[in-house]
Amino acid sequence: MNSRSIARSILACSVALGAFAAPAMAQSAPDITSANGPQDQGGDKAIIVTGSRIKQDPGKSALPLTIITNDDLKQNAISSPEQLTMFLPSNGTGADNLASNADVTTGAQRGTNGLSGANLRGQGSAATLVLLNSRRVAAHGLSGSAVDVNQIPFAAIERVEILKDGASAIYGTDAIGGVINYITKKNYTGIGLQGFTDFTEQSGGNIYNLSGIAGYGDLKSQGFNVMAAVSMRWNEALRGDDRGFVNTNQPGRGLSVDTRGTPIATVFNIGANAFQTPLGTLTQGLTLTAPNGGNAAAGGINTLALPGQAGCTSMDGGLPYDYALWNAPNNYYACAWDTGRAAVLQQPIRTLTYYGRATVEVGASELYAEVTGSDAHSAKSFSHNQLSANATSLPLAYPLNSLTTDTYNSVFNAIKSAFSGNAAQAAALQARYGRPIAFRWRCMPCDVREYVTDSKTLRAAAGLEGPLPLANWDYRTGVSWARSEVTSVLGTGYFYRGTLANGANDPNAPTAPGATSPGIVGLINSGLLNPFSLTQTPAALAGLAAISADGTSLYGGRYKTLQADASISGPLFALPGGDVQLAVGVDYRRETYEFNGSAAAAATAPVIFNAAFDNVNALLPKNRTVKAAYAEVNVPVFDMLEVTGAVRIDDYSGFGSTTNPKVTAKFQPVDFFMLRGSYSTGFRVPSFNQIFNGQTVSPYSGSDIADPVKCPGGVPNLSNPSCAFIRPDVITGGKVDLGPETSKMASLGVVLRPTNRWMLSADWWSIKVKDTIQLLSLRQLIDNAALFPERFVRDGAGNVIAIDNTWANAGARDTQGMEFAVRGGFDLWGATKLDLGFDGTLLLRKKEKLTPTAAWSASQIGVFSFAGDLGLKWKHNAWLTYRNDKVSATLTQIFRNGYQNQALPGIAAGTITRPDYNPRVDNYVTYNFQVSYLGLMDQGFKLTAGVKNIFNTEPPFAITYDGNTGAGSSWEPRVADPRGRSFTVSAEVKF
Repeated sequence: MNSRSIARSILACSVALGAFAAPAMAQSAPDITSANGPQDQGGDKAIIVTGSRIKQDPGKSALPLTIITNDDLKQNAISSPEQLTMFLPSNGTGADNLASNADVTTGAQRGTNGLSGANLRGQGSAATLVLLNSRRVAAHGLSGSAVDVNQIPFAAIERVEILKDGASAIYGTDAIGGVINYITKKNYTGIGLQGFTDFTEQSGGNIYNLSGIAGYGDLKSQGFNVMAAVSMRWNEALRGDDRGFVNTNQPGRGLSVDTRGTPIATVFNIGANAFQTPLGTLTQGLTLTAPNGGNAAAGGINTLALPGQAGCTSMDGGLPYDYALWNAPNNYYACAWDTGRAAVLQQPIRTLTYYGRATVEVGASELYAEVTGSDAHSAKSFSHNQLSANATSLPLAYPLNSLTTDTYNSVFNAIKSAFSGNAAQAAALQARYGRPIAFRWRCMPCDVREYVTDSKTLRAAAGLEGPLPLANWDYRTGVSWARSEVTSVLGTGYFYRGTLANGANDPNAPTAPGATSPGIVGLINSGLLNPFSLTQTPAALAGLAAISADGTSLYGGRYKTLQADASISGPLFALPGGDVQLAVGVDYRRETYEFNGSAAAAATAPVIFNAAFDNVNALLPKNRTVKAAYAEVNVPVFDMLEVTGAVRIDDYSGFGSTTNPKVTAKFQPVDFFMLRGSYSTGFRVPSFNQIFNGQTVSPYSGSDIADPVKCPGGVPNLSNPSCAFIRPDVITGGKVDLGPETSKMASLGVVLRPTNRWMLSADWWSIKVKDTIQLLSLRQLIDNAALFPERFVRDGAGNVIAIDNTWANAGARDTQGMEFAVRGGFDLWGATKLDLGFDGTLLLRKKEKLTPTAAWSASQIGVFSFAGDLGLKWKHNAWLTYRNDKVSATLTQIFRNGYQNQALPGIAAGTITRPDYNPRVDNYVTYNFQVSYLGLMDQGFKLTAGVKNIFNTEPPFAITYDGNTGAGSSWEPRVADPRGRSFTVSAEVKF
């Protein structure tokens, strides 16, 4: 065993022993993630905690509440809300981070440019309620549903309260998976500055953060406080070609890409277009038989793949097309290209956040006003545009003229030579000499495609809270207004097409210098731009610049929320166990959403090739009003038993009224043992987009689906003519009669506190959702075609020509799990202590049914899907901390369980096997180490340094490539961090 393996084993054993020493617990109280809790509570530990309107001691609460302090965040080098949510084992494994949304996206992920969401218990980012100081913030301006957590003013945060329980009885819609409540500092004095860097060993994806906070006035002694905080954060881009594990050319492991759009173009047999190619194209209608019997003219011919040529790998990123893996024998002479290397693995984003608050005592009450905002600039980029010639709107064909003679003859002669053994086929090809060559091409000189997104948020709030003139009764009232505005524009990689839908010249499109017709079609069809070469002439590059659409508006959206609320709470009467406490309140909220498309996509505007304009989804402002009333009562029946009941009535414009109760109980016969449980109902209304979006029709580009009626299972298998792959149109969009989804949540847990330093807990939880708001995947529709025959649109011959993939209230979802947590420690000597902690989530059940009467599906735990939540069986974090008055050091293990790998069509159909194919993706395990020193400048200076991913563990190999969109590669961004080993340094000073 080498030294690296020995070190890895020692660290693994250390962390595992630390966790085993106190086997498992749940979440309750400030010491859930830290020995530190909410500050400045004095001798009275009763506060308002997330999930309740009644003051209580969070250390004795029946709620499964995790409290993470600012010190905890810094000790784990967590510098953003996105990093925090990814760190939590209770957070799901969905496409909720910037890495997951960096490539081409479809369906529910559209409009997530620059968005990072929270996804507690895997219920989706729209089913996790995000609060700032216990009040809502505006949803993301494009998605109109999930909250972008990057807008949170992290520099001002005192703690984060995470309620892993349903809370619709208190907060209303969205609180299904749980609630994340960011609590800011409220009485800060002095000046604090912090600089933070997180730089990778292999370069790319570095993170920097500068922040400052200042406050004046002490509430207790001076009766007022004014404070402000500002932070600037930079996430640098990390590209696919910066990391060796991004490699789709791994045929032995069952991975190869299904794209024939390569930097050296692939010749295709495309029909004639009356306006651009009236005489047809070179291989149109030909049969050119490959050695395996396939028709190479139909599957595409790349001259590099022909006998005696340089080979597909001679071009950067090129690879032989794996026709057996994709069950496509016609593609024998095609090449493929590694699209994942061209995408960003980590989106570059620059985020400014700011926060200001003023608080003044008014008698015994406190009056406050606060304002917070953010300004984020991100740029997601993905593979270069693939230009696939067709006989209608994109009639591309490389001509034979004075500019192109050498290249044209080289391509023609290579193809003729390869098929010279068949005299009839060679003669048929020779008879076509001079016809333009249709092709499929990855336009490398066009540069990568890029969306540039600016997100701006603003939120203002004011409130008054304090005691009522009734013994021990309090009141809270407040109003808040929030806005999220997001706009996206086209960056590099987009050009005017130059043709109308029928192939005629577009009179509004620009024409490149020297071209005979407009747009990219004119530039290529004139022979200026050469798709069969890796280098281009200055004239070709100047032509591309002349027809570029860089800077064109793509789309934009705005979401606004106005909220006003008031509540009172206090004791009613005494019972043997204490006072019965009551809280009642009212809540008013008005939400407004609007979405605008682009003038560039208007009927009279020139078409920009492959730009994802969403004009069909344009919405004038849509409003939704919510009026609610709620009540909560806490009954300490006797010393050992406490029961809390809550109920909330919401009236939603457009949906009517809904009533949701919750009952929570705890039984604590002795101080060191507590049983707790809860039952509640909840609901989530659909977003504006899910209701009002128009319908978009997009051609399916993959080779991995077949007609499920003719071919049960819908897996292509060319040995069976009924199982040929199909490429129907896919119809997406909203549904005006979409209704809310309803849920029932239950939990039961035990908490052990054998000493003041030790706590262990385990909580079972269950979430059952009906009428789930879903955008079903194509695989779900195909696997369950008998349940949705109306969603398969067929022509007169019975062939599938379109699949309806609009939003639906589809069946039900049943999710169950266990959450464990441990906190403990030992006093060593003097002020030196050794602390340990463990948080783990075990998923016990994840099933769905797509109609109310359908049977439950097989288990979905750890089953690969292109979208949604992976549902990992087990996730945990474990850590050891050594600390004293001046030094603290923390070692952390992060574990994410493996899951079922995707199988591409040949393997899925059983027609081939690959020796190194792994049906199951490996576990992902990383270790972090942080050390802090506090002792300089009279303890006003703190220096922290650390290493993330100590062993530079790469993401496990996983087949995530999507043949339809071309997105995905050889790793899973929902699970792993692509950055590799990185080093962190943080310096803080306070005056």
